[in-house]
Amino acid sequence: MKDSLKIDDIQHKYVFVTACDSGFGNLLARQLDRKGYNVVAACLTEKGVSELQASASSRLKTVLLNVTDSASIDMAVELVHAEVGERGLWGLVNNAGRSIPIGTSDWMQMEDFKKVLDVNLIGLIEVTLKLLPLVKKARGRVVNMSSVLGRLAIVGGGYSVSKWGVEAFSDSLRRDMRFFGVKVSIIEPGYFKTGATDMDATEADLWRLWNQLSAEVKSSYGDRYMEKYLQMQQYRMDMLCSTDLSKVTWCMEHALTARHPRTRYAAGWDAKIIWIPLSYLPSSITNFTLYILLSPHFRK
Repeated sequence: MKDSLKIDDIQHKYVFVTACDSGFGNLLARQLDRKGYNVVAACLTEKGVSELQASASSRLKTVLLNVTDSASIDMAVELVHAEVGERGLWGLVNNAGRSIPIGTSDWMQMEDFKKVLDVNLIGLIEVTLKLLPLVKKARGRVVNMSSVLGRLAIVGGGYSVSKWGVEAFSDSLRRDMRFFGVKVSIIEPGYFKTGATDMDATEADLWRLWNQLSAEVKSSYGDRYMEKYLQMQQYRMDMLCSTDLSKVTWCMEHALTARHPRTRYAAGWDAKIIWIPLSYLPSSITNFTLYILLSPHFRK
């Protein structure tokens, strides 16, 4: 019953969504626009801006935003401030993210970690801090995109590291903002077909990482490791990836529109049936299960 209670007066509420070029952000922006919200949609590219404007109402506003660039964030904040005025910002949806580079941890250089952390965590924090005064004014909502890999680290690189950081930042922010009536929700999707799970891009980057390794490191993994690793990645994507992105955007919309939003939303059958249950099991059982399911060493 609590889930079914909704807020009202949505025509006077403003929502800012990052990374609306494609995927979850694009679908959410159009979804909220159809419901009557005043949406400010941030896109990374001019192409993303023009395509979104063509598929939405004139009420939806767009802005170019690179969350790794402080000057770009400042410009977006100025536009949002001009749009919302004294009403404040009801909803901030931090959707921007990237997954690549992923791979075995000792294949990585520091810059590989930073590429992911700068978008998924540092950018998210900076956008939030700069828009928080407007969210406080509206006693609104912050919705942060995490992942089931923020509960259970199953891939190397910066992705899981960044998502665990998103979980911690969101939890601390929620407790800090409770006095101001601001609610903070975390979205934890499983595997979905988006740019973050594009296998062609993932494979190309894995080869980049492999080819820059020393002969000593390559030999420690063996001749067939890369072949088996790519097979494992493809198997995981084929088995788990859902094409129904609305399972995630429904969670985002509920976090913005429910009187009593949930603290965490798990989206996708694999999140609910595999990854989150595994995260609660003793580490020895979790480790053994993941080794059987995902380890290239286990595959013949």
